[in-house]
Amino acid sequence: MQDARAFYPNDSINVAQIPGLNTLDISLVRIDYAPYGGLNPPHTHPRATEILVVLEGTLYVGFVTSNTDNRLITKVLNPGDVFAFPVGLIHFQFNIGNTKAVAFAGFSSQNPGVITIANAVFGSNPPINPDVLTKAFQLDKNIVTYLQSKFWWDNN
Repeated sequence: MQDARAFYPNDSINVAQIPGLNTLDISLVRIDYAPYGGLNPPHTHPRATEILVVLEGTLYVGFVTSNTDNRLITKVLNPGDVFAFPVGLIHFQFNIGNTKAVAFAGFSSQNPGVITIANAVFGSNPPINPDVLTKAFQLDKNIVTYLQSKFWWDNN
């Protein structure tokens, strides 16, 4: 399998790069996905709705509705397709094609923020007590400590 990374290579435009965006409630990012398996892992934007438009490739995208329903909403996107991720909901994008994929995402905030779920839960500093995660995820404690030992920053 090829390198399964989704990149945010300094192609994001937000208030940090362009101070003039302050108070305009917009930002933009280009996302490049490696062929089959390129992933933007489950994450959330606590301060923005995201709208994604695919320029190249084929992406399987989705989000999970909030408690108690936790319903998964998905779609396969091709060039020209658009999909919206509601503010604060966990969502992902996965390249299911054999070629690279390229998309642009627009946000309804000049500073949307991002929380990558696995990084936050298993890579927190200091670590969350393994007993908490063992109970929350109904996993063996050895699995939790193994996951916490992984490098969780650039793991996609």
